[in-house]
Amino acid sequence: MSAFTDSLRTAAALIAGADESLREIVVLSLQVSGAASLLGAAIGLAAGAWLAVARFPGQRAVVLALNTLLALPPVVVGLTVYLLLSRAGPLGSLGLLFTPTAMVIAQTILVLPLVAALARQLVADAMRGNGEQLRSMGAGPFASAALLLVHERAALMTIVLTAFGRAISEVGAVMIVGGNIAGVTRVMTTTIALETSQGDLPLALALGLVLLGVVALVNLGIAGVRRVQLAQEGRAA
Repeated sequence: MSAFTDSLRTAAALIAGADESLREIVVLSLQVSGAASLLGAAIGLAAGAWLAVARFPGQRAVVLALNTLLALPPVVVGLTVYLLLSRAGPLGSLGLLFTPTAMVIAQTILVLPLVAALARQLVADAMRGNGEQLRSMGAGPFASAALLLVHERAALMTIVLTAFGRAISEVGAVMIVGGNIAGVTRVMTTTIALETSQGDLPLALALGLVLLGVVALVNLGIAGVRRVQLAQEGRAA
């Protein structure tokens, strides 16, 4: 118990003093996960909206595959990206392996199915309520999907925040493609795993507390967006 108390006290001191190494790790984590969330949102929202209104053979199989990818193991994503970016891989000449860019790519692939699946469901539900009205105004399927995405912008913020929450807490994929290099690719989750294995509990605990704080802020953001959305719906009714 004394060891835990000492570690907690030291961790609090690191956070309060804005320790330089701690700050660098946190900033890199936010940059990588933020970029991955924005990229995943840009691609996933468009793909999900299209999938909600498009009609083509095999659409149900595509939706089923998309929903299956929601449980995509991070280590599988990490291994796939590693093979693509390694020297023997098709993209090895780019020299991206063990860089923050490789970590962004891996996290983008992780959050993409989540964003696409949620966006597809959002647009599909909105089409059932407003699709007929939009069609009567002359809007085609894809124009309707775009308009509904804009109309449901509060829900879109929830989707993006959810994607960020998944990205910031991921460890397996970024460990594989980033290499956990000090000062280069070391983020909060990988540092927690490394420092715990090496017995540096104060730093691991400090990063764990910061990570919990970030996740808590994301959850508060989601709750705030939902409250705003409910208030807007109440005024519209």
